[in-house]
Amino acid sequence: MVQDTVSDELLAAIRTIPDYPKKGVLFRDITTLLGNARAFRRAVDALVQPWAGAKVDQVAGIEARGFILGGAVAHQLSAGFVPIRKKGKLPHETVRIAYSLEYGLDEMEMHKDAITPGEKVILVDDLIATGGTAEAATKLLHQMGAVVVAACFIVDLPDLGGRKRIEDLGVPVRTLVDFPGH
Repeated sequence: MVQDTVSDELLAAIRTIPDYPKKGVLFRDITTLLGNARAFRRAVDALVQPWAGAKVDQVAGIEARGFILGGAVAHQLSAGFVPIRKKGKLPHETVRIAYSLEYGLDEMEMHKDAITPGEKVILVDDLIATGGTAEAATKLLHQMGAVVVAACFIVDLPDLGGRKRIEDLGVPVRTLVDFPGH
């Protein structure tokens, strides 16, 4: 996690919505951060900082907020962008992985030709909670032969253990702010 005035600024830019999507949940809404030009820029800069000047071939973003952040990160790193989407949303040949959700199973996919084996990839999404979606995306990238350099998120809900799931796959995790107590 980033420690300093940047994390304080980012925390202040994230709206908390109680009891969404169900009672007892505190939803961390980054749309307010995205709408704040200064906070959005600071978040992207902080996500990019460890890899500035390094060779990164692709940035993979998880649908949908990961597209916004991942596109900005890819631009800053002069890398390509790869969308990882829900099943049935991509028009060309895809590779797919199934993963568990709180209430069942889902699948995500990417184009079969999106990654060349050996390419260095950074995975980006807005938030890591239990880590199921990010774990599936990481496994999908590994299945395609990618070297996943890191997984980056603005928000970490550390009490839900998602970070450890990604780190257990040998992928470093970068987060900018924590919201403990979930």
